[in-house]
Amino acid sequence: MTGLLDRWSKRKQQEQLNKPVEKAKAEDKAVAKASGTKKAEKTEAKVVKVAGKISDMANKVLVRPLITEKSAVMQSNNKYGFVVGRSATKTQIKKAIKEAYDVMPTSVNTINMDGKRVRFGRSNGRRSDFKKALITLPAGKTITIHEGV
Repeated sequence: MTGLLDRWSKRKQQEQLNKPVEKAKAEDKAVAKASGTKKAEKTEAKVVKVAGKISDMANKVLVRPLITEKSAVMQSNNKYGFVVGRSATKTQIKKAIKEAYDVMPTSVNTINMDGKRVRFGRSNGRRSDFKKALITLPAGKTITIHEGV
């Protein structure tokens, strides 16, 4: 039963994602015909982006936003925290932020964090290591990372 509902909801989400793009393309074509140049049509079509779709590279680089009290305080200074892939470089992180949020960061600082040691009864364990990136945005630019939290 849930499989049918999942298919239905996924199909509905896809239709909603595709509708704005189709309307935007139709408007771009109308503008291009009015101006009479094909060059305008090509440049306008490249600007249109499907909301919620980013490349595989950006998905591998940006794991998730870092949501802590400290990162919430840092946002007032245009600094945002992200958990990133262990092998991600600063330039890759900059490109992924630009692609996902359409804002080019001014600087990226990275920190390799060791996982904490934990105990499960008598046995000892360890949480996995991760890499943290602190992104500084230009003045006046903001991104929303708290959607759906």
